Amino acid sequence: MAQVDAISTADAIQEATATEAVPRKSRRARKTGKWRPRRVLFLTVMYILLITVSAFILLPASWMLTAALKPDLQPVFTIPTQWYPSQFWDWANFSRVLLGSLSFLHYTLNTSIIVAGNILGILISCSLVAFAFARLRFRGSKPLFSVVIITMLIPWQALMVPQFIMFFKIGWYGTYLPLIVPSFGGNAFFIFLIRQYMRTIPRELDDAARVDGLNSWQIFWRIILPLSTPVLTVCAVFTFISSWNDLLGPIIYLDKQQSFTLSVALANLVTRAGTPWNLLMAANLLSMIPCILVFFFAQKKLIGGIASVGLKG
Repeated sequence: MAQVDAISTADAIQEATATEAVPRKSRRARKTGKWRPRRVLFLTVMYILLITVSAFILLPASWMLTAALKPDLQPVFTIPTQWYPSQFWDWANFSRVLLGSLSFLHYTLNTSIIVAGNILGILISCSLVAFAFARLRFRGSKPLFSVVIITMLIPWQALMVPQFIMFFKIGWYGTYLPLIVPSFGGNAFFIFLIRQYMRTIPRELDDAARVDGLNSWQIFWRIILPLSTPVLTVCAVFTFISSWNDLLGPIIYLDKQQSFTLSVALANLVTRAGTPWNLLMAANLLSMIPCILVFFFAQKKLIGGIASVGLKG
């Protein structure tokens, strides 16, 4: 009898739960149906606003494309302004820029050499210094780190003349060495960024690794460095953009046209009279493509690296 009563009681509880779940679902469905039109309207307005703002921001790029597709003798600066291509479609201008007499492909390779050297130097030097400040305990670490932070206040223009004299006297003028070697000396901002990120990694990992017999270098190479991939990606992207768009440095240290970078080649196209604006705009658009590709491929790690950088004291 007790077993029968228990079964009937369980059946009654299930029926009561089912009868209660039906009104809940119906109320939720009515509530969702009530708010759905308002949400659809909100999303529609937001997307229209975002598309409008994006189109406004992309107007300069659209004008550049319009100018790049025009023939040589066609005026670029017109009234009213032609914001998007509608009449001329001379795609051969891009091949003329890359493979023609301008040979921008050669300048792109020169720039890539400098960019690769700077990224390698920044990642090696800054990660090592940041690891020492973040994970090692030694006397004078805080004052030394304060000195590193203070160097961020010194503008590069203040060091430009002494650096030029030093590189000129040691025979590096006219080579890529003055544009690459300083990156192996570290960068204060990147050292600070990597150090703050490494301090968020639990120190228990270091203790467990030392128990297993690993030294400081092995801990850095096998544990800390792989875990710091997001912040290293941030440093690599920032270094890529700054080196790719650098104009002042190559102008100061490079004296031969065959060793010019992309920025210098673009600047040389602008003259007082007879500037080939269609080719210049085509070259500008081509020079933007690597930066766009780097951002899209590194977007997740870039945003995650910036967001996860701690402010641990």
